[in-house]
Amino acid sequence: MALTGLDIFKITPKTNCKDCGNPTCMAFAMKVAQGAIPLDKCPHISDEVRAKLDEATAPPMKTIKIGAGENEHTLGGETVLYRHDKTFVSKSLYAVAVSDGYSDEQNETAFADIAKIDYERIGERMRVDAIFVDYASDSAKFLDLVKRANDMDRALIISCSDADIAEKALEIAGAGKPVLSGANASNFEAMNALASKHGIVLGVTGADLNELHDTVEKLEKAGNKNLVLDVTMGNIKDTFAATVQVRRASIKDGDRTFGYPSIVNTARIAAGDRDMQSALASLFTVKYGSVIVMEGMRYADALPLYGLRQNIFTNPQKPMKVEPGIYALNGADENSVCALTVDFALTYFVVSGEIERSGVPVNLLITDAGGYSVLTAWAAGKLSASSIAKFFQEADIEGKIKNRTLIIPGKVAVLKGEIEDKLPGWKIIPSPPEAIQLVKYLRELDV
Repeated sequence: MALTGLDIFKITPKTNCKDCGNPTCMAFAMKVAQGAIPLDKCPHISDEVRAKLDEATAPPMKTIKIGAGENEHTLGGETVLYRHDKTFVSKSLYAVAVSDGYSDEQNETAFADIAKIDYERIGERMRVDAIFVDYASDSAKFLDLVKRANDMDRALIISCSDADIAEKALEIAGAGKPVLSGANASNFEAMNALASKHGIVLGVTGADLNELHDTVEKLEKAGNKNLVLDVTMGNIKDTFAATVQVRRASIKDGDRTFGYPSIVNTARIAAGDRDMQSALASLFTVKYGSVIVMEGMRYADALPLYGLRQNIFTNPQKPMKVEPGIYALNGADENSVCALTVDFALTYFVVSGEIERSGVPVNLLITDAGGYSVLTAWAAGKLSASSIAKFFQEADIEGKIKNRTLIIPGKVAVLKGEIEDKLPGWKIIPSPPEAIQLVKYLRELDV
């Protein structure tokens, strides 16, 4: 059972030294218990006590890192079953499968699709996170696929239960710290030795949850807690049940043997049905796949999936905000027209994207509105003529920009007169109500 704030307070120095950045040891202990700060923040707790408490204060699901360099990803670390209880921590990864059991055409299409998906949404790069290379029977073809996947600058998951062939694959791709998936009840000792030798994460499978649990226990007794669990079963129903049961056992029941990230292979339970795989990917993004494997990722699959993932794994307690200030778009300078909007990240990226599409030089002014959208900020009093005037003064807009035309969001056109009173000498123009109309509007704007 996780320690309470009072339990942690008992082992602090109780000096209220503030070296941890908190006013008292009790405040520090409460934040540690909530998972807001790590125990390491206190420099005065002994190593012996620290080691004893690290396990007790750790999340019920272990935090596991896969990949290396720019392709390193964090999995696990989850503490809740439902996002509204707190927040989900580590976003699901989407992996595309290639296999020596697939046709050459299917593998070529998968590699081509991986290269095509690479775009930005609300400041986050969206692309295929990992490549799942599956061994069926042809070792030469499998190793060639490992080499090709390794050259694509993605994290790798090498799915192979034959330790000899897996070792050859790791000779090719081991430097990128792939996941070696394929340990089971019959081969876990050899696979464990191989994963330990290369310092990589080991993926564990089982015919059912009982077998999976037993194999994980044996690996933990052997000293390996750097694991992920492949919870893919024989069909969709059993796989969904296994995914939920593993998460519930670790979070609610405190079963740390099941406290590891999971792999869900939709390419196995819905083989050949790309539409079903896309639907399942959305399901397991919410319930509770850490790595979700598909036979391919079309652009039409990526747009809704990555949007869903970004919504699910955004902390609902923290507004997505961008830094207030002046953003010069399309080569704007001090003589370019100004446009103003709020600091809500989605609003910023939508508006800036449309301005960039127009090709018109614009100084986009981002005012602090508490991370709210335009109408919400206006209704909450965060966006008003007074707040805009205050922003202009603090950011020294008039000292930096000579142009005196300001475009305001069309949805708060009612503020036009008040803003003109607060900003004498400025020409205030309401924009169209929808961002998509900005391209035509800006190109036709006569100022």
